[in-house]
Amino acid sequence: MTVPPEELELAAAFPPAERDRWREMVKGVLRKSGAATDDTPLEEVEGLLAGASYDGVPIPALSTAGDAPPGRPGLAPYVREVRPDGEGLAGWDVRQRHAHPDPAVTREAILADLENGATSVWLALGDAGLPVRALPEALRGVHLDLAPVVLDAGALTAEAAEAFLALVTERGNAAEAAGNLGADPLGLAARTGTAVPLEPAAALAVRCAREFPGLRAVTVDATVHHDAGGGDAEELGGAVAAGVAYLRALTGAGLTVEEAFAQIEFRLAVNADQFLSIAKLRAARRLWARVAGVSGAEGAEARIHAVTSSAMMTRRDPWVNMLRTTVATFAAGVGGADAVTVQPFDARLGLPDDSARRIARNTQTLLLEESSLARVVDPAGGSWYVERLSEDLAQAAWDWFTEIEGAGGLAEALGSGLVGGRLAETWARRRTDIARRKAPLTGVSEFPNLAETLPERDPAPRAPGGGLPVVRYAQDFEALRDRSDAHEADTGTRPRVFLATLGPIAAHTARASFAANLFQAGGIETVGGPPEEFAASGAAVACLCSGDRIYEEGAASAARTLKDAGAARVWLAGRGSYDGVDGHVFAGCDAIAVLETTLGDLGVN
Repeated sequence: MTVPPEELELAAAFPPAERDRWREMVKGVLRKSGAATDDTPLEEVEGLLAGASYDGVPIPALSTAGDAPPGRPGLAPYVREVRPDGEGLAGWDVRQRHAHPDPAVTREAILADLENGATSVWLALGDAGLPVRALPEALRGVHLDLAPVVLDAGALTAEAAEAFLALVTERGNAAEAAGNLGADPLGLAARTGTAVPLEPAAALAVRCAREFPGLRAVTVDATVHHDAGGGDAEELGGAVAAGVAYLRALTGAGLTVEEAFAQIEFRLAVNADQFLSIAKLRAARRLWARVAGVSGAEGAEARIHAVTSSAMMTRRDPWVNMLRTTVATFAAGVGGADAVTVQPFDARLGLPDDSARRIARNTQTLLLEESSLARVVDPAGGSWYVERLSEDLAQAAWDWFTEIEGAGGLAEALGSGLVGGRLAETWARRRTDIARRKAPLTGVSEFPNLAETLPERDPAPRAPGGGLPVVRYAQDFEALRDRSDAHEADTGTRPRVFLATLGPIAAHTARASFAANLFQAGGIETVGGPPEEFAASGAAVACLCSGDRIYEEGAASAARTLKDAGAARVWLAGRGSYDGVDGHVFAGCDAIAVLETTLGDLGVN
């Protein structure tokens, strides 16, 4: 029997959603974890789940229409990215990065990408990639009137731009060629610590506006702030500060305000924090709309190139990077990126191979063609959580931007250490959470695989540093793994900890598994058994594992047995204090400190 649509109850069959009812349900869950009690007032429940980003942006537990950001109706319409193309949406530009120094290899890889789903090319030149003189050979066979090319040449930007402009002129593509020459003097200054004048970039912009209408000259690469450990608001604030500095330089060189806006593209990082990455791209458009409004260029849009985060990528268990980049790419699509670059899963190991580039390319193809992500207009729009988060992120970024402007602009703020100091503080907070495994890294700080065989890759060229640091979320754990590997290479054995289990299996399994996971994250092998087997284990450090009741009955005696057998240190999985126990491992402990101490005890220097 078919029920007429007008008789379907659907959501009407459910009780109306009420905030206090939701709070009651959440309170029930929090009581089980000990985070709440029967006496916890309902109005405090949300605060127990709410948090903040590492740079201080509030992250609410729940947002409703009543929490809508003030002034939302006044936002420019293109904050919700809509680009109609026939019956559907155009999606985004699938942009692959190439950095191999051999022009023949680079050319083959570029053509393979363009033939199999990529729509533009991001080409690293100079110290970070291909020699500038090899640019014509690398782009031989590439139709410059169809495939946009984005250059990234660092200190050699002027030389690379001249070579590319000469190439498009020679091929007769001056009017059709699209892409970006990659001039970013403030980004270069941030990376190298050396002041770079803005005038050459402004001159390139004037030339593009007058002679090459499809080309942009300037890229605001804000990923340098992200790679230095900065948060999303700090990355956005730095991007706006750089963009405003470039607007001044470009208009000072003779461009109109509208022409100056048209010459700028932003490059932002997206990571596996799905909602913050979505909000970041939406906030970027909100911020640039504000700049455009006060500059007299109403309607000027921010063009955004989203790149999956370098900081989140790992060398250990690199296959998990596929999951991280997929989430980041999804966030970029939902957030409305104009172009997206997915870093290959083996990017931390060196130059990616064909398979890794194919997987990176197909990540976007699957989202575009099979998931139809680009066929939905602003999927996050109307989610009060995302709307609120986007607005709060934009406000925090604007505050940071105005602080930079108050210090004399981005160049001055970089030179004085204002930017570096702020980013270092944010990185320290994130680094502490990573060390305590509150921000877990699968395959590194959680579920490490000591027996893994990493794929081998050719070394990737690296541009010189000297400015803001480059951090990686996994760096501390990976450094410990490197120490362990070196020890194994020198001695033929991996450092080892003995898990001294007490009582029946049901009593010690959970904590033994936890302890094994923790020690293995530092490259330390674990073996288990009763305390009496310690002497034969080949270990010099032990960790007691059992339940609290059994600890009360036998932890002190077991620790004494272990010490008598030669244990240099006895850890206990849990928090109880017992004679003979030197330290504790537990959820939220400083795992890096525990592992540093243990490797020292084991003679791994």
